[in-house]
Amino acid sequence: MSLTHTVSVVIPVYRGAETLPEVVSEVTDLAEPFVTPDGHQGRVTEILLVHDHGPDASDLAIRQLAEKYDIVRPIWLSRNFGQHAATLAGLASSGSDWIVTMDEDGQHDPAYIRPMLDTALRERAALVYARPTNAAPHGPLRNLTSRGSKVVIDRLMPGGSARQFNSFRLILGEYGRSVSAYAANGVYLDVALSWVISDVATCPVELREEGERPSGYNYRSLMSHFWRMVLTGGTRLLRAVSICGALLAAAGIVLAVVLVVARLAGGVPVQGWTSLMAAVLVCSGTIMLTLGVIAEYLGVSVNMAMGKPLYVIVSDPANGPLRETPQPGQPE
Repeated sequence: MSLTHTVSVVIPVYRGAETLPEVVSEVTDLAEPFVTPDGHQGRVTEILLVHDHGPDASDLAIRQLAEKYDIVRPIWLSRNFGQHAATLAGLASSGSDWIVTMDEDGQHDPAYIRPMLDTALRERAALVYARPTNAAPHGPLRNLTSRGSKVVIDRLMPGGSARQFNSFRLILGEYGRSVSAYAANGVYLDVALSWVISDVATCPVELREEGERPSGYNYRSLMSHFWRMVLTGGTRLLRAVSICGALLAAAGIVLAVVLVVARLAGGVPVQGWTSLMAAVLVCSGTIMLTLGVIAEYLGVSVNMAMGKPLYVIVSDPANGPLRETPQPGQPE
């Protein structure tokens, strides 16, 4: 018999009083067994609505939806912790083969869960990001800064995958639950996923308009968001300090050698200046190199504090949701 893939849908809720009912209604259409374009079977078994204490009546909307639909499971946080923390809470509470994370504002179409599942199975990927084919429904300045910040993070992160990051994701369940177990406070969710998942794919999707709902992010919070990505993205920035220090020290040594040769040849143009510059370059370079080494040690401590795991144990891929399934007409 063919495998039926179960899916948990996690939706962090901050300002969802107006948009959430329609989003949940669309997701419940997938509660009945469905067939993907590639012929795989799937079913949404639960919708986890994580209440993140927004300024509207989202809590009332969540309670009404839980009464209306059996597959809706509310998750109540004690206060506002932010989108990534709320998403991690949903991951930890899930129980299906796969986890889909999506926004509450309606710009993510649940119908794309089918092709995202196909992409994961076709490419044997434990993580699939939505790849928008149209511009995000934000202002041009925000879209430009978002692309620019991801380019910067790509340069700082091992593997350079930040441009794939998207809040519309399909994650293999055991990976998502493992990440939620070890990720510490302040860790950027997608960075934590990159620690343990190497097989990442993207699926083209078309974003929809958000309607009249105001964004939960202002430019100050977006800058904080970006800086958290930088801090949790790795120690490359720290290593750059060490490299700059080494280059400065090397330049100082070269200048000192040139100074000695010029002095022996009797051709020092300005007495005192070149020796002073050589001393400044060597000393400042040595200081920066020393600080870089210290920063590397701090980086190791920070990775431990963030919960970056030494290893993660998963089930045999040949027996899990990513296992090969026989095509119609082939022997099982």
